[in-house]
Amino acid sequence: MRTQVAIIGAGPAGLFLAHLLSQAGVAAVVLEQKTRAYVESRVRAGVLESITVALMGCLGVDERVRREGLVHTGVNIAHQGDLFRVDFAALTGGAITVYGQQEVMKDLFDAAEAREVPIVFEAEQVQPHGFEGPAPHVTWRKDGREHRLDCDVIVGCDGFHGVSRAAIPAGALRLYERVYPFGWLGILADVPPASNELIYCSDARGFALASMRSATRSRYYIQCGLDEQPEAWPDDRFWDELCVRMGERAAAGVVRGPAFEKTIAPLRSFVAEPMRHGRLFLAGDAAHIVPPTGAKGLNLAVCDVIVLAEALAEHFTQGSEAGLSAYSERALARVWAAERFSWWFTRLTHRFPGGDDFERKLCLAELDHLRGSRSAQTVFAENYVGLPIKAP
Repeated sequence: MRTQVAIIGAGPAGLFLAHLLSQAGVAAVVLEQKTRAYVESRVRAGVLESITVALMGCLGVDERVRREGLVHTGVNIAHQGDLFRVDFAALTGGAITVYGQQEVMKDLFDAAEAREVPIVFEAEQVQPHGFEGPAPHVTWRKDGREHRLDCDVIVGCDGFHGVSRAAIPAGALRLYERVYPFGWLGILADVPPASNELIYCSDARGFALASMRSATRSRYYIQCGLDEQPEAWPDDRFWDELCVRMGERAAAGVVRGPAFEKTIAPLRSFVAEPMRHGRLFLAGDAAHIVPPTGAKGLNLAVCDVIVLAEALAEHFTQGSEAGLSAYSERALARVWAAERFSWWFTRLTHRFPGGDDFERKLCLAELDHLRGSRSAQTVFAENYVGLPIKAP
């Protein structure tokens, strides 16, 4: 087999890139280790920046998100029993849309099937080769047979634990990482949301977040220790702790019900530089991870592939290397801005082990400043709704 671009991973980065390349007339094949059902079932991000929704529109896969997505023009922050709102629309003219990553993937997969975008599912032992030279290729096993795909470019969209970044020789990348000493215990419950917009809660006992997936399905999180187990949190204990952290005013809208999913996720910040080695390019979680506090993960992946698809189309239609050479720098400019915001918001709203009362007082002072300062809220809103992609 031969194609122009081999894409490893059929998550958001890989599928958005495949659609963009198909639209530009660039041939690509996507290789995915898991089944379509498995990829669609993964519960991940739920907040889409306007740039992501706009891209879905450009690709013609936005019919459901326009109909079912929940548009939020602001977000609420609770601390010390108080509650205030940051008005995105008034401050920036922007908004975000709540629409689960699983739904995004269903839309992308349905469109890929209808448009005959090539995806190989259950591709085992995928491995990129030859990307330091002029003839890269990818190998994998499927149905007991060895397969090979020759290509001009390989793009690793296979996540933090994937094979793409691991295939780059030691020393070729510089890795930056911060692992946080806590996780998020999250539940899904078929109950109405506590509010029509997200509520971020900073409490002396730890962070909490009231979110949603629809008008009838709620997503809640509380900060917890990395050594804890979901089984140690029966529903009543979770709801009680959530409401304490939210405070009486914010918790007034909480409707309790049985949780049908309960998981604990660790938090980390991570960046690999550069996002290219030879003819192998990295995009999405293969190159960077942000804590979910800032709701940036999927949206960063989208911005990566917008820049990369533009560069690949320029390369294959005009023979230019300029866009490919600038890809890493352009993508990383937005990545580091999102890393800064996500780190800052995590520090502001969580209790860190070993943190003392002095540190807590500083966070409370910063939250009070955010509440009372229009300029501080504008900076927050600009970052939350999404910063622009760096110009070429």
